[in-house]
Amino acid sequence: MSIILTVSELTREIKQTLEDQFDQVSVQGEISNFKAHVSGHWYFSLKDANASISCAMWKGFNNYVFFTPQDGMKVIVNGKITVYPPKGNYQIDVRSMKPSGVGELQAAFEALKQKLSAEGLFDEEFKKPIPAFPRRIGIVTAIDGAAFKDMISVAKRRFPLVELVIAPTKVQGSGSAEMIVKSIELMNRQKDIDVMIVGRGGGSIEDLWAFNEEIVARAIFNSEIPVITGIGHEIDFTIADFVADLRAATPSAAMELATPDKEEFFAFITEFSYTSTQNLVELCSKMHKKISDLLSSYGFRMPLDLVRKNTQMLDNASHKLLQSIDRKMLQYNGRLSLLAKTIEGHDIKRSLKKGLVLVKQDSKYIPRAEKLDRKKSASLVFYDDQVNVEIK
Repeated sequence: MSIILTVSELTREIKQTLEDQFDQVSVQGEISNFKAHVSGHWYFSLKDANASISCAMWKGFNNYVFFTPQDGMKVIVNGKITVYPPKGNYQIDVRSMKPSGVGELQAAFEALKQKLSAEGLFDEEFKKPIPAFPRRIGIVTAIDGAAFKDMISVAKRRFPLVELVIAPTKVQGSGSAEMIVKSIELMNRQKDIDVMIVGRGGGSIEDLWAFNEEIVARAIFNSEIPVITGIGHEIDFTIADFVADLRAATPSAAMELATPDKEEFFAFITEFSYTSTQNLVELCSKMHKKISDLLSSYGFRMPLDLVRKNTQMLDNASHKLLQSIDRKMLQYNGRLSLLAKTIEGHDIKRSLKKGLVLVKQDSKYIPRAEKLDRKKSASLVFYDDQVNVEIK
């Protein structure tokens, strides 16, 4: 008689069998449906041409992965098979992950490069100018590496007046991309950094991979401070180099691009001192000749003639002005006399003195007989008196 099992019992048997038989497996496949949960855990599938299997990688383990997985990337995972009883699904409980080869990292590099380029993050119009004389230079790198010491040495040699502000950060391995981003953001909160160097020494593509992460590229692009990258050796190129405002071949070269050379300053001062002295001598000689020419000119030799000439011109102008005023006065006086005689000729007193009489009635002068009211009395105005009369 066969044994009847419950679903839970059967699932438990399968779980125990699978987990005992496959407690340590290495699987190669292509990532699909990758999802980084807010909890920090990763969920994805591994597939090949004929099959697919679910995978989960917990936060404590994925912290050690130096790259960000992407759909389509071929990887090798190590872990064990587990069964999730509520759904009866089996999956790989991933403990470690690495690219299946350098080609996969290169493919991810090219894909991200193409994506960011299409968004315009590499365009020259967004590149910020590098200041010629920085007062403070920010450095984002690991302080225990030779690259950091080389940068300090270059700064002391070239421009010892500059102040270096350090943001120590992890530049390799798991979590390094996030730390680089935090350091860049910290520099931007300082508000007094003139230029920033983001860099590290040489290494393999895996060692440099933090600078190929999208979050680092966007942090550099969004930085208000101009960024110079000096990552690896001269032949190494990262995504960060394409986004940066200026790319240097090495960390030391980055510091050289960020600082002016004190020796050039001294040479400039020496040259300026010599040149300016020569220029002053030539300028003084030129001005001396110009002044001598002016003093020996006719104007300076015969100043009294100029004064007399201008005085005579002033006298002539004054005389013409006075003559013009006199003519105008005569014209106005003649017109005034004519107007006075005209007014005098119309004076009523002179007419009355000649014997003329004015007739007034109701306080009004009567100019015509037809205007006279014969029923009223009237007043006769003589030169010497006024007489009231009755009209009959």
